[in-house]
Amino acid sequence: MTEATRKSTFEKTVIGFVGVCAVAAMVAALRYPPASVTRSPQAEFKLEDPAFDAASGVISASVRGAGPRAAPLLTVSALDRTFAGLGYDLDRLRDGDGLVPRHFVAAMPVDMRAIRVPAKRKALFIKTVLPLILQANDEIRADRARLERILGHKGDLPAVDRLWLAAKAEVYEVKRADLKGLLARMDVIPPSLAIAQSAEETGWGTSRFVLEGNALFGQWTFSRNRHMVPRKRAAGRNHQVRAFPSLIEGVRAYMENLNTHRAYRGFRALRSARRAASQPLHGVELARTLTGYSERGEEYVKSIQGLIRFNRLQAFDGARLGVATASRRSPEEPAI
Repeated sequence: MTEATRKSTFEKTVIGFVGVCAVAAMVAALRYPPASVTRSPQAEFKLEDPAFDAASGVISASVRGAGPRAAPLLTVSALDRTFAGLGYDLDRLRDGDGLVPRHFVAAMPVDMRAIRVPAKRKALFIKTVLPLILQANDEIRADRARLERILGHKGDLPAVDRLWLAAKAEVYEVKRADLKGLLARMDVIPPSLAIAQSAEETGWGTSRFVLEGNALFGQWTFSRNRHMVPRKRAAGRNHQVRAFPSLIEGVRAYMENLNTHRAYRGFRALRSARRAASQPLHGVELARTLTGYSERGEEYVKSIQGLIRFNRLQAFDGARLGVATASRRSPEEPAI
């Protein structure tokens, strides 16, 4: 048998094997289709988010799992004790005194609805989501700094930068050569705006969507798999609410949504104008561009602006995460 014949035989064998695997996968998919609604991520979340490895923060998980070693669910009392031990004080932050602890919570405490005092529920909700919002913003800020360095680069770009630009252009849905367009989209969301929208969408952390699907921002999807069907969805509608394996993934998706969707071009234009004028980003001002975020339109915008003002959320726009420290957690809180 010649060398060419041996290669041809080998290639045919590989192609045949791949074909058999593909057919088997198709048969399995048809016979065992995925459920149209995801099970609660509290029962499924198992993956450690590598973004927090260097942060030395604790990712507190509300993980039911399976078997005798299943982790306990995160509770309000356990999270309260942890925040108290970290010296996490919102009044100090509002006064500009102190940093936000790097304590990242994977899922809301399961008993958020049991908090009867609105002020206490709001405080715990803000303490939970603020570190996640700041972390996601820091990730964007690091990317933006790299893009600005590339924009100032003279000569041919290294291959690693060209590959990075190609990947980011796809994420932010711009043409590869449109670096200025990429810069306009690759920008942070004011924490005051993100907190207000998440509070509005979840009832300060009490909605089914956030408790079962880690959905902080009520983002719609028309995918048929692994998301949540609204119980009061109007007849003829087929949208679902996106579910996520952890709260941080929902925050990242929300920021990507505002930074890419055509409905928020006005938001991005106003943000870019503020940047060009070297002016700070204000949640109340940017909120007026989000009439397309909800079917309620202007009423929704007024509600978001009211939440920001009444709860003094604009004070958190200058908040920053603290430096990495040794992890501390309540013995009742599982870390993953």
